[in-house]
Amino acid sequence: MTGYEVAVRAQATLGEGPTWDAEAGRLIWVDILGSRVHTYDPASGGRTVMATEQHVGAAKPRAGGGLVVNLRDGVGLYGPRGGDFRWLHREPVPGRRANDAAVAPDGSLWAGTMRYDEAPGGGTLSRITPDGTVRAVLDGVAVSNGTGWSPDGRLLYYIDSPTRRVDVLDVGDDGIPVGRRPLAHISRGFPDGLAVDADGCVWVALWDGGAVHRYTPSGDLDRVLDLPVRRPTACAFGGADLADLYITTARTGLDAPHPLAGSVLVVPGAGKGLAQPAFAG
Repeated sequence: MTGYEVAVRAQATLGEGPTWDAEAGRLIWVDILGSRVHTYDPASGGRTVMATEQHVGAAKPRAGGGLVVNLRDGVGLYGPRGGDFRWLHREPVPGRRANDAAVAPDGSLWAGTMRYDEAPGGGTLSRITPDGTVRAVLDGVAVSNGTGWSPDGRLLYYIDSPTRRVDVLDVGDDGIPVGRRPLAHISRGFPDGLAVDADGCVWVALWDGGAVHRYTPSGDLDRVLDLPVRRPTACAFGGADLADLYITTARTGLDAPHPLAGSVLVVPGAGKGLAQPAFAG
């Protein structure tokens, strides 16, 4: 199964973090190393680009409008018109930057970090509540990447890319996951971003693997989307019925990138996604 189309033709250095903003009917995505937040409205074809002052790992919609952003030095908030920036949590660490992030069912932001040199143990996954309270969930990771929840919210799926695994954890009543264990092992490239669909299956973008894999809740590979680009980075369901799978891609580090590297691809009718909550702050 392939059937991809080009949603946004671009040359992002490190396109990442696609997120469907249901309220606005648009896709939000970032170019981490380009320090840009992009939006795309598939109904009108309209696009916007907002520059950030730091490398931006992820941008998610806020419940009251605006964006929460995972930046190099911490987590910040933008107002509805893209202005009125303020820090929610600032914790600069030399040599470290933000990476992927996700909004939990309770509206908290789960923000990942990594070192620029990808040194083992240099990254974290932290939970940030709307009032700025931070709790470290996982320490000692290398490249904190895909994070997502099962449809019932009782399982957390997580990727630390160099492990070449998709892990699963049990979510306790306090919302904190325990019992980390492998769901699937990856041999085709490295697992990067992920999306969970309405059937509880996990879609994983494969950096240096040129594909997206879907794994069942039991960890079986049951679908492969082959792509023309070498470095797909993340995926998310979007569109009015959450049936279209949007895939961000990167061109960084490639001597002769494919012409579509850095673009956003889409596979119409790939499956059925889950509505994603907005950040509650």
